[in-house]
Amino acid sequence: MSSAYQPSMLDLMTPAGSGPALEPLAGATRHRLTAGAWVDLLPGWLHGSDAVFETLLGIDWRAERRKMYDGVVDVPRLLRWFGAGEPLPHPALVEARSALNAHYAPELGEEFVTAGMCLYRDGRDSVAWHGDTIGRSASEDTMVAIVSVGSPRNLLLRPRAGGRETLRFPLGHGDLIVMGGSCQRTWEHAVPKTARGVGPRISVQFRPRGVA
Repeated sequence: MSSAYQPSMLDLMTPAGSGPALEPLAGATRHRLTAGAWVDLLPGWLHGSDAVFETLLGIDWRAERRKMYDGVVDVPRLLRWFGAGEPLPHPALVEARSALNAHYAPELGEEFVTAGMCLYRDGRDSVAWHGDTIGRSASEDTMVAIVSVGSPRNLLLRPRAGGRETLRFPLGHGDLIVMGGSCQRTWEHAVPKTARGVGPRISVQFRPRGVA
């Protein structure tokens, strides 16, 4: 890692031995975007996120290579995918998914079942502009819930149609963002590279079946 990890102040204030805990999802703030898209934000949703972060650092991360133009390049982050029914590597994530399902399933019409994870090791790791439009989300409204642990990195959103200022959300230390409605089809999101000294961040993306 190029930069030391800085623990969360919320975690430093958490009583020893209390373990990770979740804030009520009723405290999330919904931001209405264009074309039927929206995002819900709840900073510090997962208290004790540093313990989750330390556990996730030790899972079997995978480096991937992808074809781009006329060559094959390294994906600038490490990846791990947990399919439906595969045990999650920390009980707090099981609790998080259950809480998300209890809160959002009535609106979504189904449950979150998969968990994709990305490890951004330092400021050189990134993800380019994209929407999660592999599968049903290419034509249907859906939700993707992202819990971030570790050092904050900016998640950017912009409308595919252009003509609007890019939105910037610094996410880390147990923050939650849920992208819903048409967001995956009508908006794009990215985590850009940065020259600033930043520590590692892990994002956990909960999705319904058939959305990637």
